[in-house]
Amino acid sequence: MDSKTFLSTLEPATRSLLIKRHPRAGYLHLVAHLGAILVTTTLIAVQIPFWGLLLPVQGILLVFLFTLSHECTHRTPFPSDRACDLAGHAIGFVLILPFDWFRAFHLAHHRYTNIPGQDPELEGGKPETLRAWLWHVSGIPIWISQIRTLVTLVFGRLKAPYISDRTRPKMEREARILLVLYTCAAITLVASPVLLWVWLIPLLLGQPILRLYLLAEHGECPFVEDMFLNTRTTFTTRATRFLAWNMPYHAEHHTYPVVPFHNLPALHTQMKAHLGVTAEGYGDFTRGYLARLRSE
Repeated sequence: MDSKTFLSTLEPATRSLLIKRHPRAGYLHLVAHLGAILVTTTLIAVQIPFWGLLLPVQGILLVFLFTLSHECTHRTPFPSDRACDLAGHAIGFVLILPFDWFRAFHLAHHRYTNIPGQDPELEGGKPETLRAWLWHVSGIPIWISQIRTLVTLVFGRLKAPYISDRTRPKMEREARILLVLYTCAAITLVASPVLLWVWLIPLLLGQPILRLYLLAEHGECPFVEDMFLNTRTTFTTRATRFLAWNMPYHAEHHTYPVVPFHNLPALHTQMKAHLGVTAEGYGDFTRGYLARLRSE
């Protein structure tokens, strides 16, 4: 059974339950995630003994806000569309990821998942040599790409098939607002380096972990339209699922993207027998990926 056939078998009542947004689940999850960030931010800011060891922890907590931003593009994590948009814009500032642009980019990725020449996530390809993998995992390419995207949006020069004439002005306006905010943040560094230690350096340290995580979503999956084959579900710990807002259930998400993060485990229960590409943890996926690179 392929993913489209599976969806057609779901009863209307089941669909309604799966797509229903919980009135509190998203907010409670956000409070817990932000609470952890607040704790590490405070400990770093007051420079407790060995506070430098907290920098990568802070980085991981920050960069995995990306998974919430990703959910917000679908307007699923919170009961209010406005709350989803506000969260997406706020995270966009933190991660240097203009949210209006990212929504268009990500929805194009869903429309053409893993289809070469159409899925924007495939631009540049996946790493196919050990050297390319190291460069990819360093996070440097994504920072270059995101800063270039921001700058080209600011100057109104970004062109892509998924950017329409209707949405372009909104994207460019957001990018210009972000540039002003980043300029203000840079000015504060003259008086105090605190943002450097609680935000910028942690982002650099956390990005490689996010790259490893994201590579498992579609890396080495077939270039086909079936979501059970072009997307990987990764079985992992409860802590990782929490940090990633249940996105390790990724084939489930791609098969039925309007299902909120808190209902993905229930969707997984119904479709797990049909999943074509899975991994027993991110370590397992990474070891297999590297083994194949070394053998070529």
